[in-house]
Amino acid sequence: MSNDKQHTENPIDKVQSHDWNKERLAQLKHLMPDLFTNEGNLNINELKKVIDPTLVNETERYEFRWFGKSNAKREAFTPTDATLIYDESRSVHPTESEHLIIEGENLAVLKLLSNSYREKIKCIYIDPPYNTGKDFVYSDKFNQDKKEYWEDAEMTENGYKVDTNTETDGRYHSNWLNMMYSRLLIARQLLKEDGVIFISIDDNEVHHLRKLCDEVFGEENFVALITLLCNPKGRSQDKHFATNHEYLLVFSKAELPKGSFNTKKDEIQLSKEYTEKDNLDFFRSIELRNTHREFGKHNRPNLYYPLYINITTGEVGLDESTNSVKVLPNWSDGFEGCWTWGKPKARQEQNLLIGKLVNKKWKVFVKNYASGATKMLKTIFNNKLYYTERGQKVFNELFETKEKIFPSPKSSFYIKELLQTSSSNNDLILDFFAGSGTTGQAVMELNEKDGGNRKYILVQLPEATREKTEAYKAGYKKISDITIERNKRVVEKIIKEKQEKEPDLFSKKEGEQAQLKGLGFKVFKLTKSNFPRVEFAPDPEKSDEENTELLKKYIKDKEAQLVNAFNKDELLTEILLKNGFKLNYTVTKQAEFKKNEILLASDGNKEALVCLDGFIEVETVDHFKTNTDKKLIVLERALDTTKKWNLKHYMGDKLNAF
Repeated sequence: MSNDKQHTENPIDKVQSHDWNKERLAQLKHLMPDLFTNEGNLNINELKKVIDPTLVNETERYEFRWFGKSNAKREAFTPTDATLIYDESRSVHPTESEHLIIEGENLAVLKLLSNSYREKIKCIYIDPPYNTGKDFVYSDKFNQDKKEYWEDAEMTENGYKVDTNTETDGRYHSNWLNMMYSRLLIARQLLKEDGVIFISIDDNEVHHLRKLCDEVFGEENFVALITLLCNPKGRSQDKHFATNHEYLLVFSKAELPKGSFNTKKDEIQLSKEYTEKDNLDFFRSIELRNTHREFGKHNRPNLYYPLYINITTGEVGLDESTNSVKVLPNWSDGFEGCWTWGKPKARQEQNLLIGKLVNKKWKVFVKNYASGATKMLKTIFNNKLYYTERGQKVFNELFETKEKIFPSPKSSFYIKELLQTSSSNNDLILDFFAGSGTTGQAVMELNEKDGGNRKYILVQLPEATREKTEAYKAGYKKISDITIERNKRVVEKIIKEKQEKEPDLFSKKEGEQAQLKGLGFKVFKLTKSNFPRVEFAPDPEKSDEENTELLKKYIKDKEAQLVNAFNKDELLTEILLKNGFKLNYTVTKQAEFKKNEILLASDGNKEALVCLDGFIEVETVDHFKTNTDKKLIVLERALDTTKKWNLKHYMGDKLNAF
């Protein structure tokens, strides 16, 4: 829908009080566009499903429907009972950077990030499986009672194997759409209000993906469908035409201002276009007269007025003065045109106007300075640096090999261009189909180029590599191993280049630390929750009393297991993550507590005191009766009834017994 249609006023609105129902409906659509039809109307059944799915008969009503859509949507918003654990052994300079690489199934990971990183991500780039009939379908059932993922991904050496999706399957497109739908719904929650998502895709699903994104992000937030020339030779194995392109689908979370994706012009462009110079900078002259004949005095009378040029200095004003000549925006054939600026702007920006004698006729121009000059991107990308073969070359140089350990990776130059158009120096970038980790390389190299401090989060399934592949032969049993190794090599490469350029800086500790800043990452792995699972089943051959005693024993054993067997660091990560803390939290032991270990956790935005002891001492409880300014997180089993009542009475909602 065009902006003109969106803002058309109803004459009745002017004589009525404010329509609060209309505003509330607009707010609901802004928050949850997936509850609305393609025509923009609220779908009552979809709203009921949010409240209680049992209220709705599963008759599908959207125009764009497929098998399993409702289940995919439910799955997206169903909580996960998994967690993330820090993998120190595979992390690189973890204290020097806030970059994150997460090994795990991406839907479960997105759910875990959705609280801590909600509306924190500025840019998402993903290169999902294209649904070519090869392996791609991710199972979305990674709960505690499902063994397949945990056994294949974490309990065996080879990793997790994804399912196949062949065209002979009657739900070929539905399978792919279900996979994408649930992940995009969560991804939207992570985007900032001015955030954008870039999705690489080919002809197999581009038309379905466009419809899917219209629903998830809103049709009005479509930005562009870019055609990328990625293989100039084309695929000779294709049936009719040698395909040499892919697509990039771009959506925003909300309407963005014009020019949001403009990029800076390069030095070559600037030197060719900006050839004039004044005491401020180089500039180029753009005619103030509107050069389109459909606009003129007849339909833009407010833009038709005289300007006066001082024929000695070239200065332009709105008032006649000595030694000035009157200029109107008329064409040489007498057509009464118009200026591109109205009088108020012309007066305000008068210092940018300059008069020139062109073919014996005075004209008014605007100085367009080189500093800050930008260009609008076109919807066809044809740059050799973006070709797949360039992406392969960059990868192979990093891994010092001629073999295709990871075939056809995206070009890091291509991803850098996207990030440059859509992110600022301190933004957070997410890629939850990380593959070889190109996005991580692009972020780090872009930061080095412009001095930025962008942070990335990469998520990659520990998908098993096949035994006959070059990756497997090179020792990479999982795709996520390649993701981590690539970014490790990028860090080493940048550090080496810095050392060669400025060796003196690395001779002192302070200098070395400064040079390493932003170069590194922490690795986390998706794993089962640290908290005991409720798997007790009563014995039908025993009495109720006997089963009750068995249940009590089960609970006691599980609680003992939690206290005695858990890893404190892993449990702390799970508790903080599920309490909305970002993964780059810090902890400081609080010395004033003598009977319990109390940690102050902070992620820069949130902070809380945490105690993971199995027993809370009376002295600690007494402290929090009078010190209630900070949130306190403790283990539920560490409190007896009296202590819990006391803490709850004095601390209220600031107590969280986990």
